[in-house]
Amino acid sequence: MDRGAIPLTSTCKINFKYINYFVNEKIRADKVRLIDENGKQIGLVEIQKALQMARERNLDLVQITEKVEPPVCKLENFGKFLYREEKKRKKSGPKKSAGEIKGVRISYTISEHDLKMKANQSAEMLNEGHKLFIEMRLFGRQKGMTDFAKEKMKKFIQMIAEIKNCKVERDLKREGKGLTIIISPEKIIHPVK
Repeated sequence: MDRGAIPLTSTCKINFKYINYFVNEKIRADKVRLIDENGKQIGLVEIQKALQMARERNLDLVQITEKVEPPVCKLENFGKFLYREEKKRKKSGPKKSAGEIKGVRISYTISEHDLKMKANQSAEMLNEGHKLFIEMRLFGRQKGMTDFAKEKMKKFIQMIAEIKNCKVERDLKREGKGLTIIISPEKIIHPVK
């Protein structure tokens, strides 16, 4: 067989995952519902006749469905079929969604300049559509001075609000070993012109 026809193999390695496909002689059914290389349905055909048609056209007979009786098979180049399946798998794979919660941790003793830098980074994350979980861990004597910590957190939120409009989703709250707050980007609706 010429031009990439694969008569014997049915297991192919795609991105380090093994996926089984029934190709050519590996198809176990007596009759198959056949689709030609142009997507036109030929109908119910015996497996030997379908294999003969594939050989004549220098293509492979690829089983598309498993659970349907008789199975649906298509005449096409198996390499191109694998390429399309890989593209579908990548496209439907997990995507990083805008709107996930990002964590920002500031310390009790953070300097003014560092606080501004963190505020700029936080505003960029808000611009990307992420929510922010802002945390200030308190250690030792710092736990007794929560008023100062709350003021520093409020100042940090104000710095972010000056750069990017945001809204507080969950108020400042004492939690575990520190203070936490959740903010999200404010949706600005532009008027229709």
